[in-house]
Amino acid sequence: MKAPIFAAGLFLATSALAQDTVLTVYAGDYVVSEWGPGPRIEELFEAQCDCDLQFKPGDLLPRLMLEGERTEADVVFGLNTDVTKQARESGLFAPHGVDLSALTLPIDWTDDVFLPFNYGHTAFVYNAELTEPPTSFDALLDAPDDLRLVIQDPRTSISGLALVLWVQSVYGEEAQAAWEKLAPKIVTVTKGWSESYGLFTDGEADMVLSYTTSPAYHIIAEEDTTKKAAIFPEGHYFMVELAAKLAGTDQPELAQQFMDFILTEDFQSMIATGNWSIPAALPKEKWPEGFQQLDLPEKVLFYSEDEAADLRDEAIEAWRAGLSQ
Repeated sequence: MKAPIFAAGLFLATSALAQDTVLTVYAGDYVVSEWGPGPRIEELFEAQCDCDLQFKPGDLLPRLMLEGERTEADVVFGLNTDVTKQARESGLFAPHGVDLSALTLPIDWTDDVFLPFNYGHTAFVYNAELTEPPTSFDALLDAPDDLRLVIQDPRTSISGLALVLWVQSVYGEEAQAAWEKLAPKIVTVTKGWSESYGLFTDGEADMVLSYTTSPAYHIIAEEDTTKKAAIFPEGHYFMVELAAKLAGTDQPELAQQFMDFILTEDFQSMIATGNWSIPAALPKEKWPEGFQQLDLPEKVLFYSEDEAADLRDEAIEAWRAGLSQ
């Protein structure tokens, strides 16, 4: 009788060990919020990994740079190309090892370290029942000063940084002059995106710096088709969100399993409404219906990580100088 008891005990112990195996994923605060994709990602991945996926929210790159090789992270989730140069040069990350042939991005992507999971474009969102939108970036600059805009600070916000790089891409050496024309229309600059968007939905602004995908939330969650993104022929700044595997992970096989999971149809079908962004590896015909109704730009503007790093300070200074006039 002892052998079966021993075998059963060994099975239970092994199962307990598997379930106690932890994959630590550093992610932005929005990921683990009740409306973010974290809970659904955790549910889907734990169903196949026999592990405990734990998201650790906070500032991604500053935290990793501070911890260095002592970091507890196995995976980081939510970087973008405006900061990947610094991340790559840290030496903390390993190749993701994922086949990229399934990607459906509007740009070519060959990076073997940073893996896309969704994307979008910066845009000014408006209420079509209340605001006649400008039809170009030039028209936005020349719009009456009583047009009320809210934007985000590029020093504290990813979307704010994307905006100044967008202006830099469109106007180049004339970026400061563009900001000087835009300044009278800007009613406030918020620290983060959520504060800005809240002001817009509360009626405190006519247009808000957001993303081309923002109207999808209103279409799907609220059955509201009045919120739209103004599409400019000058092009829109492309933003892709990325995951990466830590070179020093003590769970390399589990970390790899998570990286492989990101481009599966289960994950990609979830991330559209989980993160209100366009899936990185899902054909348009498989997008949720609300996403297929979106106005999207024909022209995409994109800086490589080297270009973004080189232009960052210049773009922020043009913003600062233009708004201080």
